[in-house]
Amino acid sequence: MSEHDKFAPLADFNWDAIGKKSQNYSADERSKMEAMYENTLQSVTEHDVIDGTIVAVTSKDLLVNIGYKSDGIVPLSEVRYNPEIKVGDKLEVYVESQEDKSGQLILSHKKARALRSWDRVNEALEKEEIIKGFVKCRTKGGLIADVFGIEAFLPGSQIDVKPIRDYDVYVGKIMEFKVVKINKEFKNVVVSHKALIEEELEQQKKDIISKLEKGQILEGVVKNITSYGVFIDLGGVDGLIHITDLSWGRINHPEEIVQLDSKINVVILDFDDNKKRIALGLKQLTPHPWDSLDAGLNVGDKVSGKVVVLADYGAFIEILPGVEGLIHVSEMSWSQHLRTAQDFMKVGDTVEAVILTLDREERKMSLGVKQLSADPWTTVIEKYAIGSQHTATVRNFTNFGIFVELEEGVDGLIHISDLSWSKKIKHPSEFCKIGDKIEVKVLEMDSENRRLSLGHKQLEENPWEVFETVFTLDSVHLGTVTQVTDKGAVIALPYGVEGFAPTRHLLKADGTSLKAEEQAEFKVLEFNKESKKIIASHAKIHDDAIAAEKAVETEEKKTAEKAEKKAVKKVKESVEKTTFGDISALSDLRDELQESEKKKK
Repeated sequence: MSEHDKFAPLADFNWDAIGKKSQNYSADERSKMEAMYENTLQSVTEHDVIDGTIVAVTSKDLLVNIGYKSDGIVPLSEVRYNPEIKVGDKLEVYVESQEDKSGQLILSHKKARALRSWDRVNEALEKEEIIKGFVKCRTKGGLIADVFGIEAFLPGSQIDVKPIRDYDVYVGKIMEFKVVKINKEFKNVVVSHKALIEEELEQQKKDIISKLEKGQILEGVVKNITSYGVFIDLGGVDGLIHITDLSWGRINHPEEIVQLDSKINVVILDFDDNKKRIALGLKQLTPHPWDSLDAGLNVGDKVSGKVVVLADYGAFIEILPGVEGLIHVSEMSWSQHLRTAQDFMKVGDTVEAVILTLDREERKMSLGVKQLSADPWTTVIEKYAIGSQHTATVRNFTNFGIFVELEEGVDGLIHISDLSWSKKIKHPSEFCKIGDKIEVKVLEMDSENRRLSLGHKQLEENPWEVFETVFTLDSVHLGTVTQVTDKGAVIALPYGVEGFAPTRHLLKADGTSLKAEEQAEFKVLEFNKESKKIIASHAKIHDDAIAAEKAVETEEKKTAEKAEKKAVKKVKESVEKTTFGDISALSDLRDELQESEKKKK
């Protein structure tokens, strides 16, 4: 055998198997084995959503087995909403590509979540399921959270049971939520974290409420501060400390006493039947200041304090924090005319006063300031004797007169009828103004009731004594109509005197009536010195003139009638002496009668 024949190649040598492990399968067996292997692999179609299992976790990716011939890769950033994810967890993935350029299966969890998100969200709402989400950013009124790949809105009011002032602290955190609302039309989802907390607190509330008792002292956290009080969180149950129960002393705002989020002890004062409204107190944990008030303090003693409240009727003075006394406005000055406390002092002033009443049981005290000075009425009798004249200041008007002040604490009244002898005054404001100086004369005095009756017109002689001789009955004077009313008119007569003419006495000779500002002559019909009243008439003047003319005519008529009667008598006497045949005599008689008739006409 030649050397060539010794190394001749085999006719059935499989050159494809060079460098590979020898396989002892026939072609038929191999075909069967490949079919069996293919059956163990899942049929994968691109863009499908498949559930896979995490088989490895690296710093950047997740290796996910979906039953395909190779494992797929999912970026770790797509599952940051769940930092607890681990090997063996199920994960839904979207098949991006069966093979990339490197032959790698490319998967996406984010797209898979997005495709199934609305089903998941609706299921979570229906089953009230607790879900997790990643807070992405802050927005107006709340936060945006990634829930199943959907951007859900977390309102600020649904973050926590207590008010949240800084939303930014939640950004980048994983939080648990409950879906509370879905708007399918606008693809909006609203979630709540507060709902989870409320469920946990509900049981705590029941436990706390069942143990509440009046007078019980609890520790709480200042939850909210308002102008009227402070809300305290007692561990899921809220109570209110009203501003009046924060301190025994007066405060302007609760922030002077407590701070937000601080822990304080409080006492339960009261609550409603359901124990949902709980009234708390803070000042009740300390003794009442009245209990520590000096036992030696009595009525008549002097005290000093700060004005804390002003009202029209008086001022409250804080002697000690929580110990106040009232100075009524009537105890601020000896003056009797109406004034307010603001005329004497203002809030923040330090004043000295005298204790007028003191009731330790009722915790009430009344004070006075005017008692620190002498009562001016002790010397009124000497200083303001009846008949003496003084200068006073106009302080107030009434319909019936003027209140004036002679000095601080000494007031008097000028009745409206004592202002002027001649002028009729309807209201004192027509005569003077508030603050004017006015001369007065003391008419009467009532020391017991602290009243002085004063007069102004009494400083002059009564002109009506003279007017009585001027405006005599039936005397005629020139006057001017100043005011016309339904009943008549006011007439300005000489010497500043006013008279009154009834409406029917305003008629002029032509039948019309006098009007305002018209000047005419008036006849005095009535004069009353006591009531200072003059009744005058213009109509009476021309009525009297007409009457006088009629009287003259009547007198003349009477004279004519007498003459006629005398002539007739004379004729009769002549007839008796003559005969009817004396035609001449009859003719003369006829002529005489005709002449008499002419004169009569």
